[in-house]
Amino acid sequence: MGRPDFRGGSRGGFRGGRGGGGDRGGFRGGRGGGGGDRGGFNRTRGGGVGGRGAPRGGARGGRGGARGGMGAAKKVVVEPHRHAGVFVARSKNDDLLLTRNLVPGDTVYNEKKIQVDGENGEKIEYRVWNPFRSKLGAAILGGVDQIHIKPGAKVLYLGAASGTTVSHVSDIVGPEGLVYAVEFSHRSGRDLINVAKKRTNIIPIIEDARHPHKYRMLVGMVDVVFADVAQPDQARIVALNSHNFLKNGGHFVISIKASCIDSTATPEAVFASEVKKLQSEKLKPKEQLTLEPYERDHAVVVGVYRPIKQAA
Repeated sequence: MGRPDFRGGSRGGFRGGRGGGGDRGGFRGGRGGGGGDRGGFNRTRGGGVGGRGAPRGGARGGRGGARGGMGAAKKVVVEPHRHAGVFVARSKNDDLLLTRNLVPGDTVYNEKKIQVDGENGEKIEYRVWNPFRSKLGAAILGGVDQIHIKPGAKVLYLGAASGTTVSHVSDIVGPEGLVYAVEFSHRSGRDLINVAKKRTNIIPIIEDARHPHKYRMLVGMVDVVFADVAQPDQARIVALNSHNFLKNGGHFVISIKASCIDSTATPEAVFASEVKKLQSEKLKPKEQLTLEPYERDHAVVVGVYRPIKQAA
Protein backbone atom coordinates (compact mmCIF):
# COMPACT_ATOMS: atom_id res chain seq x y z
CA MET A 1 0.00 0.00 0.00
CA GLY A 2 1.37 3.36 -0.96
CA ARG A 3 1.99 5.61 1.99
CA PRO A 4 -0.16 8.74 2.17
CA ASP A 5 1.44 12.14 1.84
CA PHE A 6 0.99 13.71 5.26
CA ARG A 7 2.99 16.87 4.69
CA GLY A 8 0.34 19.55 5.16
CA GLY A 9 0.27 21.65 8.32
CA SER A 10 2.79 21.96 11.10
CA ARG A 11 1.37 19.00 13.01
CA GLY A 12 0.89 16.30 10.48
CA GLY A 13 -2.04 17.32 8.32
CA PHE A 14 -3.14 15.35 5.26
CA ARG A 15 -2.42 17.17 2.02
CA GLY A 16 -4.38 16.38 -1.09
CA GLY A 17 -2.72 18.57 -3.75
CA ARG A 18 -1.02 21.91 -4.25
CA GLY A 19 -1.35 25.07 -2.23
CA GLY A 20 -3.60 25.89 0.69
CA GLY A 21 -2.38 26.81 4.14
CA GLY A 22 -2.82 24.56 7.17
CA ASP A 23 -2.53 26.04 10.65
CA ARG A 24 -2.34 22.96 12.92
CA GLY A 25 -2.82 19.83 10.92
CA GLY A 26 -5.69 20.94 8.68
CA PHE A 27 -6.74 18.74 5.77
CA ARG A 28 -5.94 20.43 2.48
CA GLY A 29 -7.30 19.27 -0.82
CA GLY A 30 -6.89 20.33 -4.45
CA ARG A 31 -5.31 23.38 -5.97
CA GLY A 32 -5.95 26.43 -3.85
CA GLY A 33 -7.84 24.52 -1.15
CA GLY A 34 -8.77 26.38 1.99
CA GLY A 35 -6.75 26.48 5.17
CA GLY A 36 -7.51 24.06 8.01
CA ASP A 37 -7.91 25.51 11.47
CA ARG A 38 -6.72 23.06 14.18
CA GLY A 39 -7.44 19.97 12.21
CA GLY A 40 -10.78 21.11 10.83
CA PHE A 41 -12.09 21.79 7.35
CA ASN A 42 -12.27 25.38 6.12
CA ARG A 43 -13.23 25.20 2.49
CA THR A 44 -14.06 28.62 1.12
CA ARG A 45 -15.10 28.90 -2.49
CA GLY A 46 -12.17 30.97 -3.60
CA GLY A 47 -9.13 29.21 -2.15
CA GLY A 48 -9.10 30.87 1.29
CA VAL A 49 -5.72 31.28 2.94
CA GLY A 50 -3.71 29.57 0.19
CA GLY A 51 0.07 29.66 -0.10
CA ARG A 52 1.76 29.28 -3.48
CA GLY A 53 -1.25 27.65 -5.11
CA ALA A 54 -3.99 29.92 -3.77
CA PRO A 55 -4.46 32.23 -6.79
CA ARG A 56 -5.00 29.27 -9.11
CA GLY A 57 -8.05 28.03 -7.22
CA GLY A 58 -10.26 30.60 -8.89
CA ALA A 59 -13.79 31.26 -7.83
CA ARG A 60 -14.67 27.58 -7.70
CA GLY A 61 -12.16 26.44 -5.07
CA GLY A 62 -10.08 24.18 -7.30
CA ARG A 63 -10.48 20.44 -7.65
CA GLY A 64 -10.67 19.46 -4.02
CA GLY A 65 -14.15 20.70 -3.18
CA ALA A 66 -16.30 17.58 -3.45
CA ARG A 67 -17.08 15.82 -0.18
CA GLY A 68 -14.31 17.20 1.95
CA GLY A 69 -11.58 17.66 -0.61
CA MET A 70 -10.96 14.07 -1.80
CA GLY A 71 -12.21 15.04 -5.26
CA ALA A 72 -15.40 13.68 -6.73
CA ALA A 73 -16.64 10.51 -5.04
CA LYS A 74 -16.29 8.50 -8.25
CA LYS A 75 -12.54 9.18 -8.21
CA VAL A 76 -12.11 7.58 -4.77
CA VAL A 77 -11.97 3.80 -4.50
CA VAL A 78 -12.36 2.24 -1.03
CA GLU A 79 -10.78 -1.19 -0.62
CA PRO A 80 -10.55 -3.53 2.40
CA HIS A 81 -7.17 -3.56 4.13
CA ARG A 82 -5.62 -6.92 5.03
CA HIS A 83 -6.53 -6.15 8.67
CA ALA A 84 -10.23 -6.93 9.06
CA GLY A 85 -12.33 -3.82 9.72
CA VAL A 86 -9.73 -1.44 8.27
CA PHE A 87 -10.02 0.10 4.80
CA VAL A 88 -7.94 2.10 2.34
CA ALA A 89 -9.15 4.98 0.15
CA ARG A 90 -7.23 5.09 -3.10
CA SER A 91 -7.27 8.20 -5.24
CA LYS A 92 -5.08 9.80 -7.88
CA ASN A 93 -3.13 11.85 -5.34
CA ASP A 94 -2.67 9.58 -2.31
CA ASP A 95 -3.96 6.70 -0.19
CA LEU A 96 -5.71 7.16 3.15
CA LEU A 97 -6.36 4.78 6.02
CA LEU A 98 -10.06 4.46 6.97
CA THR A 99 -12.50 2.78 9.32
CA ARG A 100 -16.21 2.45 8.59
CA ASN A 101 -18.07 4.97 10.73
CA LEU A 102 -20.13 3.24 13.42
CA VAL A 103 -22.09 6.49 13.90
CA PRO A 104 -22.64 7.98 10.41
CA GLY A 105 -22.50 11.76 10.35
CA ASP A 106 -20.47 11.97 13.57
CA THR A 107 -16.79 12.86 13.94
CA VAL A 108 -14.60 12.57 17.03
CA TYR A 109 -11.57 14.79 16.36
CA ASN A 110 -12.65 16.76 13.28
CA GLU A 111 -11.36 13.99 11.07
CA LYS A 112 -12.34 13.86 7.43
CA LYS A 113 -15.22 11.67 6.24
CA ILE A 114 -15.65 9.91 2.92
CA GLN A 115 -18.96 8.63 1.56
CA VAL A 116 -19.24 5.98 -1.14
CA ASP A 117 -22.20 4.15 -2.66
CA GLY A 118 -22.78 0.60 -1.45
CA GLU A 119 -23.83 -2.35 -3.59
CA ASN A 120 -27.52 -1.72 -2.90
CA GLY A 121 -27.33 2.02 -3.50
CA GLU A 122 -27.01 2.93 0.20
CA LYS A 123 -24.44 5.45 1.38
CA ILE A 124 -21.49 4.02 3.34
CA GLU A 125 -19.48 6.49 5.42
CA TYR A 126 -15.81 6.08 6.39
CA ARG A 127 -13.60 8.13 8.72
CA VAL A 128 -10.01 8.99 7.81
CA TRP A 129 -7.56 7.62 10.38
CA ASN A 130 -4.71 10.06 11.04
CA PRO A 131 -1.51 8.11 11.90
CA PHE A 132 0.10 11.20 13.42
CA ARG A 133 -2.57 11.13 16.14
CA SER A 134 -2.79 7.37 16.65
CA LYS A 135 -0.06 4.87 17.53
CA LEU A 136 -2.20 2.02 16.25
CA GLY A 137 -2.83 3.81 12.96
CA ALA A 138 0.91 4.48 12.63
CA ALA A 139 1.66 0.79 13.27
CA ILE A 140 -0.78 -0.30 10.56
CA LEU A 141 0.74 2.09 8.01
CA GLY A 142 4.18 0.97 9.16
CA GLY A 143 3.31 -2.58 8.09
CA VAL A 144 2.61 -4.38 11.37
CA ASP A 145 1.82 -8.02 10.64
CA GLN A 146 -1.08 -8.46 13.11
CA ILE A 147 -3.12 -6.13 15.33
CA HIS A 148 -5.57 -8.86 16.49
CA ILE A 149 -8.30 -6.21 16.79
CA LYS A 150 -11.09 -7.29 14.46
CA PRO A 151 -14.89 -7.24 14.12
CA GLY A 152 -16.58 -8.78 17.16
CA ALA A 153 -13.46 -8.64 19.37
CA LYS A 154 -13.46 -7.54 23.01
CA VAL A 155 -10.61 -5.09 23.67
CA LEU A 156 -9.23 -3.63 26.90
CA TYR A 157 -7.69 -0.28 25.95
CA LEU A 158 -5.32 1.19 28.56
CA GLY A 159 -4.51 4.89 28.19
CA ALA A 160 -7.61 5.83 26.22
CA ALA A 161 -7.03 9.61 26.52
CA SER A 162 -9.79 11.59 24.79
CA GLY A 163 -10.90 8.67 22.65
CA THR A 164 -9.22 9.42 19.30
CA THR A 165 -7.84 5.92 18.63
CA VAL A 166 -10.55 4.33 20.80
CA SER A 167 -13.15 5.60 18.33
CA HIS A 168 -11.41 3.85 15.44
CA VAL A 169 -11.12 0.65 17.48
CA SER A 170 -14.85 1.04 18.13
CA ASP A 171 -15.42 1.23 14.36
CA ILE A 172 -13.32 -1.91 13.80
CA VAL A 173 -14.90 -4.17 16.43
CA GLY A 174 -18.36 -2.98 15.39
CA PRO A 175 -21.66 -3.43 17.21
CA GLU A 176 -20.84 -7.04 18.13
CA GLY A 177 -17.57 -6.08 19.84
CA LEU A 178 -16.69 -4.13 23.01
CA VAL A 179 -14.00 -1.64 23.95
CA TYR A 180 -13.25 -1.21 27.67
CA ALA A 181 -11.49 2.17 27.64
CA VAL A 182 -9.44 2.99 30.76
CA GLU A 183 -8.19 6.54 31.32
CA PHE A 184 -6.82 8.07 34.54
CA SER A 185 -7.07 11.78 33.66
CA HIS A 186 -10.46 13.22 34.55
CA ARG A 187 -10.10 15.96 31.96
CA SER A 188 -9.48 13.51 29.11
CA GLY A 189 -12.05 11.22 30.69
CA ARG A 190 -14.81 13.79 30.13
CA ASP A 191 -14.06 13.78 26.41
CA LEU A 192 -13.93 9.99 26.42
CA ILE A 193 -17.35 9.79 28.08
CA ASN A 194 -18.80 12.13 25.45
CA VAL A 195 -17.45 9.84 22.71
CA ALA A 196 -18.96 6.81 24.47
CA LYS A 197 -22.39 8.47 24.64
CA LYS A 198 -22.73 8.04 20.88
CA ARG A 199 -20.76 4.78 20.56
CA THR A 200 -22.51 2.18 22.63
CA ASN A 201 -19.73 -0.41 22.24
CA ILE A 202 -17.33 1.76 24.31
CA ILE A 203 -17.36 1.37 28.09
CA PRO A 204 -15.40 4.30 29.59
CA ILE A 205 -13.59 3.63 32.87
CA ILE A 206 -12.01 6.66 34.59
CA GLU A 207 -9.55 4.86 36.81
CA ASP A 208 -5.82 4.18 37.31
CA ALA A 209 -4.73 1.22 35.19
CA ARG A 210 -2.22 0.31 37.93
CA HIS A 211 -5.15 -0.90 40.04
CA PRO A 212 -7.23 -3.25 37.86
CA HIS A 213 -9.05 -4.59 40.93
CA LYS A 214 -10.90 -1.25 41.11
CA TYR A 215 -12.70 -1.97 37.84
CA ARG A 216 -12.78 -5.76 37.95
CA MET A 217 -16.58 -5.73 38.23
CA LEU A 218 -16.90 -3.75 34.98
CA VAL A 219 -14.58 -5.69 32.69
CA GLY A 220 -15.10 -9.20 31.39
CA MET A 221 -12.50 -11.46 29.78
CA VAL A 222 -11.07 -9.87 26.64
CA ASP A 223 -9.39 -11.02 23.43
CA VAL A 224 -6.86 -8.16 23.20
CA VAL A 225 -5.14 -5.73 25.56
CA PHE A 226 -3.93 -2.53 23.91
CA ALA A 227 -1.75 -0.20 25.99
CA ASP A 228 -0.56 3.35 25.37
CA VAL A 229 0.00 4.63 28.90
CA ALA A 230 3.53 6.11 28.54
CA GLN A 231 4.59 5.28 32.11
CA PRO A 232 7.92 3.94 33.41
CA ASP A 233 6.18 0.82 34.78
CA GLN A 234 4.18 0.23 31.63
CA ALA A 235 5.20 -3.43 31.28
CA ARG A 236 3.98 -4.11 34.83
CA ILE A 237 0.67 -2.33 34.12
CA VAL A 238 0.08 -4.43 31.01
CA ALA A 239 0.98 -7.63 32.89
CA LEU A 240 -1.38 -6.84 35.81
CA ASN A 241 -4.30 -6.20 33.49
CA SER A 242 -3.50 -9.23 31.35
CA HIS A 243 -3.45 -11.51 34.40
CA ASN A 244 -6.88 -10.19 35.38
CA PHE A 245 -8.70 -9.88 32.09
CA LEU A 246 -6.85 -11.38 29.10
CA LYS A 247 -7.84 -14.90 28.13
CA ASN A 248 -5.18 -17.58 27.65
CA GLY A 249 -4.00 -17.40 24.06
CA GLY A 250 -5.20 -13.78 23.85
CA HIS A 251 -3.01 -11.05 22.43
CA PHE A 252 -1.48 -7.77 23.55
CA VAL A 253 -0.37 -4.68 21.63
CA ILE A 254 1.77 -2.22 23.57
CA SER A 255 3.08 1.15 22.43
CA ILE A 256 6.42 1.97 24.09
CA LYS A 257 7.76 5.53 24.35
CA ALA A 258 11.46 5.18 25.11
CA SER A 259 11.93 8.58 26.79
CA CYS A 260 9.12 7.89 29.29
CA ILE A 261 10.91 4.79 30.56
CA ASP A 262 14.57 5.84 30.50
CA SER A 263 15.62 9.10 28.88
CA THR A 264 19.34 8.31 29.34
CA ALA A 265 19.42 5.01 27.44
CA THR A 266 19.15 4.50 23.69
CA PRO A 267 15.66 3.70 22.41
CA GLU A 268 16.83 0.28 21.22
CA ALA A 269 18.11 -0.60 24.70
CA VAL A 270 14.83 0.53 26.27
CA PHE A 271 12.77 -1.55 23.84
CA ALA A 272 14.90 -4.63 24.53
CA SER A 273 14.56 -4.15 28.28
CA GLU A 274 10.77 -3.83 28.05
CA VAL A 275 10.53 -6.99 25.95
CA LYS A 276 12.42 -8.91 28.67
CA LYS A 277 10.03 -7.60 31.33
CA LEU A 278 7.05 -8.76 29.25
CA GLN A 279 8.59 -12.21 28.78
CA SER A 280 8.98 -12.60 32.53
CA GLU A 281 5.22 -12.09 32.93
CA LYS A 282 4.16 -14.86 30.49
CA LEU A 283 3.64 -12.32 27.74
CA LYS A 284 5.40 -13.67 24.66
CA PRO A 285 6.35 -10.94 22.14
CA LYS A 286 6.01 -11.97 18.51
CA GLU A 287 6.66 -8.74 16.65
CA GLN A 288 8.31 -5.37 17.20
CA LEU A 289 7.98 -2.32 14.96
CA THR A 290 9.23 1.26 15.24
CA LEU A 291 6.74 4.03 14.44
CA GLU A 292 8.95 6.25 12.30
CA PRO A 293 8.18 8.61 10.61
CA TYR A 294 4.93 9.18 12.54
CA GLU A 295 6.37 9.04 16.08
CA ARG A 296 9.96 9.49 17.20
CA ASP A 297 11.56 6.90 19.52
CA HIS A 298 8.40 4.82 19.73
CA ALA A 299 7.89 1.13 19.11
CA VAL A 300 4.92 -1.19 19.08
CA VAL A 301 5.29 -4.72 20.45
CA VAL A 302 2.68 -7.35 19.58
CA GLY A 303 2.49 -10.74 21.25
CA VAL A 304 0.48 -13.53 22.81
CA TYR A 305 -0.41 -14.18 26.45
CA ARG A 306 0.09 -17.70 27.81
CA PRO A 307 0.15 -19.39 24.40
CA ILE A 308 -2.10 -22.41 24.19
CA LYS A 309 -0.11 -25.51 23.27
CA GLN A 310 -1.44 -27.18 20.19
CA ALA A 311 -2.28 -30.88 20.57
CA ALA A 312 0.12 -33.08 18.63
